[in-house]
Parts: sequence; structure tokens; C-alpha cells
Amino acid sequence: MKVWKGALAALLALGLGAGPARAEVAELRITKQPSIIYLPVVIMEQQKLVEKHAKAAGLDLKATWLTFTSGGAATDALLSGNVDLVTSGATNMLLLWSRTNGQVKGLSGVAAVPMLLYTRNPDVKTIKDFTEKDKIAVPTIKVSTQATVLHIAAEKILGPGGADKLDKFTIQMGHPDAFTQVMNPSLEVDSHFGAPPYQYEALKKPGIHVVLDSAEVMGGPASNAVTFGMQKFHDANPKAMKAFIDALGEATQLIETDKKAAVRIYLDATKENYQPDELVEMISKPNTVYGPVPHATMQFAEYMAKSGLLKSKPAGWKDFFFADVHQLPGS
Repeated sequence: MKVWKGALAALLALGLGAGPARAEVAELRITKQPSIIYLPVVIMEQQKLVEKHAKAAGLDLKATWLTFTSGGAATDALLSGNVDLVTSGATNMLLLWSRTNGQVKGLSGVAAVPMLLYTRNPDVKTIKDFTEKDKIAVPTIKVSTQATVLHIAAEKILGPGGADKLDKFTIQMGHPDAFTQVMNPSLEVDSHFGAPPYQYEALKKPGIHVVLDSAEVMGGPASNAVTFGMQKFHDANPKAMKAFIDALGEATQLIETDKKAAVRIYLDATKENYQPDELVEMISKPNTVYGPVPHATMQFAEYMAKSGLLKSKPAGWKDFFFADVHQLPGS
């Protein structure tokens, strides 16, 4: 009898005596945003790679992909339970990690692609030159990756307290709309902290020039797309989480080995008016990295903690990422 009771106690301690294990979800709802930054997830969607890897693990899973034009809207959807995983900037993930006391964490990196702040205002050569006449579009005010890089640059260039000086010139707008605004001299927004392909398309136009390059500010690649979700959902769905990461790995391998095939999948899905060679050139630019490794996320965390956006500074990037990627050379 003592042996039986001891075994039962051990099972209960492991959570194995509380009844049958709950089945994993049959549908995985994942967000993405417009931009070739999200190339890996577009490939995952179009090639049904999450379903493929889930099936290999014995799980019948449907991946549903939802497009949001701002990270703020996507994170609201996560907190309200309307989506399961969000693919957005590292700064949005960090904000939720802090606000939920660690109940939101990163599942993987996705992309670290240079972002360019460009303008049609000929008087703006550096960020020192912006005035009340200018409007700078960013995906989400204060907390998007672009807004955070702008703050970091402003503090470096304008000195202590300089980070907030550009806030009065920034407005929230999705990349496609911001691009359209800057291209039209009669519209209010004259500057856009963008993302490819929009930023490179803009630079083809006469009078458009670069004011700031995120890679120069951050000292190299910095993750502007990561995937994150709730701890409870992650822990309840290990096969689905592994299927997502394995699918991301397959998509990344395709990008590395056959860029033209990768961008053709992207163009077939988005119907954007680019030639494959144009996009291959974009994704081959220096400091452009795709894959599950998180890049420079601690730089974002350190700045956000210092500025009060995070309750406390994490000790390292593994604090705000699930163990699924701890073996990778993240930063």
C-alpha cells in the first residue's frame, strides 16, 4: 500500500495523475505584417510548412495566418485571445513580456532586416533637422522597432533627454499607407521609418533620400520580426510549437539556398509589383538575416528598461524567450 501511495504521489507531483492529457489545438492562429521582412512566414503559409511538420509529429493542425498592419493591433489580439502567436517587432514582444510579468515570451526570431528612415524634405539631412513641419510615420508610436531605433539614435545624437524630442513629429501608420503618403507632396507625411520593399521602392523616386539606417544605429542586424505567445498556450501545445520552429527552419533554408524561388513564392502570395531579381537584391543586402536566431534584442531591452517602458531590465535575452531557442547564438 505504501508503495502504491508513493507512486501516486509521484505521478501527481508530475501532473500525470490529474486525468488524461488535454489534446493540443487543431488550429494555430498566427499574425504577420506587410513587408518582405516577413518573407519566412509567407513561405510557411504558402507551402503549408507548419501543417507539414505538425503531421510528421502526429498532429493534425491547421495554421491560420492573419495580416495586421501594426504590431500594436496584433498584440491586442494576442492578449484578448483572438490569436495564438504574433509575428512582430522585438520591442512589442518585450513590452508584453514586461506587462504580463513574463507570461508572454518569444518563441523564435524570424528576421533582422535593415530599416531606413527616408524623407522627401530636402532640408532634413540628419534627425537633428526635423521640425514641426515634418511628420514621421512609424508602425506604432513609441514601441515599434522603428520608433525604438529612432529613440536610441536620438539619444546618441541629441544627447541625454533627446530620445523624446522627435515624438511630437511621429505618427502611427502602416508601411503601405506611409509609402503612399511620402510619395505625394500634397499629403502631410513627408518621412517614413520604413521596411523593405517599400523603403527601396521609395529611394528610386527623385528627391527621396535616407536620413537614418537602423543597422548603423544598432551596430549590425537587429530583429524586427520575432514570433511570441503566451506561456500557458506554449506549454499546452509543445508539438505545435515545435512544428512552427521546424517550419521556420525549412523556410529559412529555402531563402538561403534559392533566393529566387523564395521571392517568387512571396510575389505569388502578395501580388506586389516587383520583379524577382529586385527582391533578391533587397534580401541580399548587408545586415539582412532571416531565421530563428534573435539578434540585438538585449539592446532593445536595455533601452526600454532605461526609459521606463519595461518594469525591470532582463539579465539576458533568454529571460524573454522560451527555451525552444536557448541553444541558438542569440543576443
